[in-house]
Amino acid sequence: MSKELVIIAGVRTPFTRMGTELASLSASDLGRHAVAALLDRTALDPAELSEVIFGCVGQPADSANIARVIALRAGVTHHVPAATVNRNCASGIEAITCAHQRLLAGMGDLFIVGGVESMSNYPLIYRHGAVEHFTELAKAKTLKERILALTHFRPEDFSPLLALQLGLSDPVSGFNMGETAENLVRDFAISREAQDHFAARSHEKAFAAQAETQAEITAVHAEGLAITEDNGMRSDSTFDKLSKLRPVFDHKTGSVTAGNASQITDGAVALLVGSEARAEALGIEPLGHLVDYAYTGCDPARMGLGPVKAIAAVNARAQLSLNDADLVEINEAFAAQVISVLKALKEPAYAQKAGLDVALGSIPEAILNPRGGSIAMGHPVGATGARLVLSALNQLKANQGQRALVSLCIGGGQGAALWLERT
Repeated sequence: MSKELVIIAGVRTPFTRMGTELASLSASDLGRHAVAALLDRTALDPAELSEVIFGCVGQPADSANIARVIALRAGVTHHVPAATVNRNCASGIEAITCAHQRLLAGMGDLFIVGGVESMSNYPLIYRHGAVEHFTELAKAKTLKERILALTHFRPEDFSPLLALQLGLSDPVSGFNMGETAENLVRDFAISREAQDHFAARSHEKAFAAQAETQAEITAVHAEGLAITEDNGMRSDSTFDKLSKLRPVFDHKTGSVTAGNASQITDGAVALLVGSEARAEALGIEPLGHLVDYAYTGCDPARMGLGPVKAIAAVNARAQLSLNDADLVEINEAFAAQVISVLKALKEPAYAQKAGLDVALGSIPEAILNPRGGSIAMGHPVGATGARLVLSALNQLKANQGQRALVSLCIGGGQGAALWLERT
């Protein structure tokens, strides 16, 4: 790449389970907290920014182009533009790579990027028939017209659809995300025991690294309390306890449970990125730089395999292999999904199922998600990609590593992968 994008600094809010400590805050509130904390930590004059780019999947109706709302509410001057991007689970990555494309095009050299999601505040949606009836009632002017309008309502009009449930379902394949994981369980012969062991390890690693992870978190005030840490990790999420949970998506023969799937979560991440020259002018030693990246497509019914071809594509672009990674972060959408990816990367028969001509190799357990993943910390879909980048670079710095590979599966049947290198 002719112009390198460096990741200069980053911060995130705590990640909290849907309906808990951060539920009272909107997505724009969460994003504002993250961006304001980033500006404070870097002592950056926001007038120097070229643009603010934020990922968000469930964009609130009252915050159109939420990146702009976040920027202005965080104190970014109004002449700095802002754009919201959405690539489902990779939206936080999309914000970073969009900034790089702006840099290459000569359309800016200093950006705040990141992602945000308040899954607690996904709305209820009324069916079309109910909307028509409410509209008729609103237009009624006389008592007789109002009574007549009320008689047109039906019981189903008062049973709205859940936006969260709709958002976690694929309209093309007809499967929800959990069902796509069950497809992989069958295709890749993954046992329930393997999934629960993987999930238990995610919690163990997240607990063990809690002190290190805390450094990337800024406190958020909600309901008169200071929320300072993630609340998804559970000390009692042992293999024995996880093995007792009932399947959620296939009650008869399934094995994907609430315990071996990622948590539905609220949170935001903000990163300061730009050119090497701008980082040097700011006097801040960057965390690292973006080496290369790739997005690829796959069968929406098996969207969890997305990382396989994306990793193959980015390896080819960057002329790197799995052996070059000191650290690998693969988002834990489901334990079965990550296990499938690992099998497809390593075993020729499964590699072909994922669309590869040859297997790429194995990823040692010691370098895979060393601080735990979304099963323990949660998956605020618009923010997770940016969290993975921030965490990977912080881990490289702590361990004196050089390169990290980051990848996610993407709802709708895509994969994203990128290589990072410590500066």
